[in-house]
Amino acid sequence: MAIWNVSKECMPAEDRRQLQDARLRKLVSRLYHHVPFYRHQLQELDITPGDITSIDDISRLPFTVKDDLRDNYPYGLFAAPESEIVRLHASSGTTGKATVVGYTRRDIEVWQECVARCLTMAGVGIGDKVQVAYGYGMFTGGLGLHYGAENLGANVIPISAGNTRRQLDFMVDLGTTAIACTPSYLAHVMENIKENQLEDLLKLRVAICGGEPWTVELRQKIEDGLGIELFDIYGLSEIMGPGVAQDCNQHQGSHVMDDHFYAEIIDPDTLEVLPDGEVGELVLTTLTKEGIPLLRYRTKDLTSITHEACACGRTSARISRFKGRSDDMLIIRGVNVFPSQIEAALLEISETSPHYQILVDRVRDYDTFEIAVEIDANLFSDEVSTLEKLSRRISETLQNAIGLHPAVRLVEPNTLDRSDGKAKRVIDKRRLF
Repeated sequence: MAIWNVSKECMPAEDRRQLQDARLRKLVSRLYHHVPFYRHQLQELDITPGDITSIDDISRLPFTVKDDLRDNYPYGLFAAPESEIVRLHASSGTTGKATVVGYTRRDIEVWQECVARCLTMAGVGIGDKVQVAYGYGMFTGGLGLHYGAENLGANVIPISAGNTRRQLDFMVDLGTTAIACTPSYLAHVMENIKENQLEDLLKLRVAICGGEPWTVELRQKIEDGLGIELFDIYGLSEIMGPGVAQDCNQHQGSHVMDDHFYAEIIDPDTLEVLPDGEVGELVLTTLTKEGIPLLRYRTKDLTSITHEACACGRTSARISRFKGRSDDMLIIRGVNVFPSQIEAALLEISETSPHYQILVDRVRDYDTFEIAVEIDANLFSDEVSTLEKLSRRISETLQNAIGLHPAVRLVEPNTLDRSDGKAKRVIDKRRLF
């Protein structure tokens, strides 16, 4: 067990830079000598480990993309022998072959430390009961939060995802004070709490949410509905899992654990590094990973970065709330649309819920665009004209937000599929052709 202070996150900039310099040099040497894929990449660029002397040299190094992991499936990018790998995780592989990642014992220790730091930022500590409602197994969410919370000294309730009735029973009976799950699932839990009138029986005060993009509006809706504070944890299995970054109680961007992960923002088209404040694609380098270290991994997540010290006292780099993913962007009738834009617009309307679905199809070379959104069941007892007015108001709000007039289909609560993990927000049938 470890009790975390914020000394590593508040170190002076010069000390941080020297640490990153040393760790990048060690990383490049490790990759060059132990991973043929990277050795070939560096030789193609006429780079030897001795050429990399400081973190400023990182822009000379090649990028890594998800297909590189798939092409070298399962162990081709590992930098440690299998005898030193103590755990394997993998992505779902729903958009292609799964990506497999391996952890040495030291990697697991770093992961635990990073998650413990994140929980500390959320005010979680000894005496808290943390209900981990992320999925366990090959997905990194469940075990990542589990071991991080244990490392911090908290009491872990490893319930995993799903079985919402049981989740509620344990929250009440065991006195859960913190829950870790996806934000869309927490919205579903909130609905069930209200339906069963359990608000006054709960001790819940904090939620650690991640695993999918979500908006400020959804955060506010859940915080207001449950009277708790939400924290946005970020991670991805290729880099480590949850714990790469999280926001503090200032909620002015997520602090990157940049003694372990170096963050850059690039223009996804030109691949040029962008200055602080400009939105682009997040690129991460694992400075201390032993099992499967990665150089300049392109996450596809769109955000901006700042290196200004936070009001909380931490000096680590901060990334802003994600604008979406470059590969999640929809192009509908020539207009670029992100699901997060639609969610933010819908949650401006009091009659709507956080549950919606975007349906895109193509009929005779013309894109059709529909939004199905759940509304209060009582509204269906109103006159048809009232529902028609609400549909028009929703459509006009979305027109102002994204520049398109979608068809709006109002549905009763619990009509749309619920997910125990990441919400299925988009059905794009055009991709089937």
